[in-house]
Amino acid sequence: MRKTKVICTLGPATDRDDVLRKLIINGMNVGRLNFSHGSHEEHLARVVLFKKIRNELGVPAGLLLDTRGPEIRIKRFLNERIELLSGSVFTFTADDVVGTDRIVSVTYKDFPAIVEKGTTILLDDGLLSMKVIGKNGNEVSCEVVDGGPLSDSKKINVPGAARLLPFIDDVDREDIRFGVEHEFEFVAASFVRDSDDVKELRELIRSYGGESIKIISKIEIREGVDAIDEIIRVSDGIMIARGDMGVEIPFEELPSIQKSIIKKCYGAGKPVITETQMLDSMTRNPRPTRAEITDVANAIYDGTSAIMLSGETSVGKYPVESLLTMLKIAVKTERDIDYVQRLKNAVVTVSRNVTNAISHATCETAHTLDAASIISVTRSGHSANMVSKFRPACPIIATTANVRVFNQLSLSWGVNPILVEKKESTDEILLQAVEKAVESGMAHDGDLVVITGGMISDMRGTTNMIKVHIVGDILLEGHGGAGGRAGGRAHVMAEDSDLSEFNEGEVLVIAESTDEVLAVIKSAAAIITEEELGESKAVIVGRALGIPVVAGAAGALEIIKSGIAITVDGSTGRVYSGLNKGD
Repeated sequence: MRKTKVICTLGPATDRDDVLRKLIINGMNVGRLNFSHGSHEEHLARVVLFKKIRNELGVPAGLLLDTRGPEIRIKRFLNERIELLSGSVFTFTADDVVGTDRIVSVTYKDFPAIVEKGTTILLDDGLLSMKVIGKNGNEVSCEVVDGGPLSDSKKINVPGAARLLPFIDDVDREDIRFGVEHEFEFVAASFVRDSDDVKELRELIRSYGGESIKIISKIEIREGVDAIDEIIRVSDGIMIARGDMGVEIPFEELPSIQKSIIKKCYGAGKPVITETQMLDSMTRNPRPTRAEITDVANAIYDGTSAIMLSGETSVGKYPVESLLTMLKIAVKTERDIDYVQRLKNAVVTVSRNVTNAISHATCETAHTLDAASIISVTRSGHSANMVSKFRPACPIIATTANVRVFNQLSLSWGVNPILVEKKESTDEILLQAVEKAVESGMAHDGDLVVITGGMISDMRGTTNMIKVHIVGDILLEGHGGAGGRAGGRAHVMAEDSDLSEFNEGEVLVIAESTDEVLAVIKSAAAIITEEELGESKAVIVGRALGIPVVAGAAGALEIIKSGIAITVDGSTGRVYSGLNKGD
């Protein structure tokens, strides 16, 4: 199962039911709505469609509201776009006018106050540039340095100006209120400068009744980079917004900043999203460039929790193809990573609390036992996120009775959420967790799994349990004669059985170790014998050949039927119904 999560930006290209449905079915984990574009009416239509499909499919998928933040954008042109010619004069105005190839309105009324003669102005993520040559009242005149096409609502970057603008304005407040009312799982805060910005936003969200919304801080200006440690501490996650960062900060610094932020988030156990132009060419073309493929892969190698598509899915020609391409790159890259060794080498903050200790031990136990999966029983999502922090090699299955947590866990690295019913007793909770994991196809009879969670408190951060469990019914118990686990089809050797019908790789079930039986033992996947441990020659042969053996299995010939799939654990002496995954 894929570990790295994928966020897709929703827009006109995803407004059809069939397109959005394909995105969700094929693996989109979170849908992003960019509130720098579109009206509340347009966003509401997308929210309704997203939730409708999500509920119909019964899959976890979160909604992320990306705030406009302290940004400045141009307004609209008469014909939606113009061509700026290098060397020409172009004017920005704080007045409302119809845009032409000579003038356009801006969204920030005090725009003239934040620029001076000689100030560099960048547009469309730095593709276009101008120099201020004069100001007159509400107008700012510029010489076009680098021209090109310019369309409606493009962002204006004046390096260093973000600190002069309010972090949350009235438009942002109404957008956030909209997000709370329509139960978004995440809010991505644009242009975060320090921890105070995050605290201000969290207080605002709480005042609207959205206490459970997770805050993702976008790092895109120098102040945010400089204050990254304190921002990570108070945020629920981080987004590396490379678009604005690339114009606010010298572009040659971006690679090292990206690696540093991913490393810090990984160490702190906070989700980190890498975004902007990851497959940008697929906005127009059906295939990515080689550089884009490498960009996506390198973010995954660095340890990013999630990767994001922007215009590729919101307005691009190939939204579904863009997602499928990103998924292929992610899956292939993850296969190349040794997560067991990475955990051994990782410098991860292991706080001195029970949850951290149990979560770390869970991952180490899973690696030592080569577990098929980790099952995290969680109410708030905290237990699953703490396991995710340590990046285990096996999948993390998170069971929760909270629908909101179910959808929020869609962003957590390596976590596969399952919605379950609320149970009261520990035994019921654990039994249901395993049953639902099997029903979903994420776990199979015979799988060795490591179960962890908080038993049994409604309080967040009370993970205090770890249990090793083999999925499936225990058919019988004997004594472990030779270690190891193996599975296969049972071949019950009754008195009238013909050993010529025995097939290599089957589990041999015998009453006693006759010479005839010993002759074929080396071809068996495992051996179950009714003989007592100290009396069985099969145990001696099994130990010599490294074949799992269970001895003293009283009634084995009656209980086990030839042809059924079973798993033999030679260490514990247990025989389970069902094949171990991979056998």
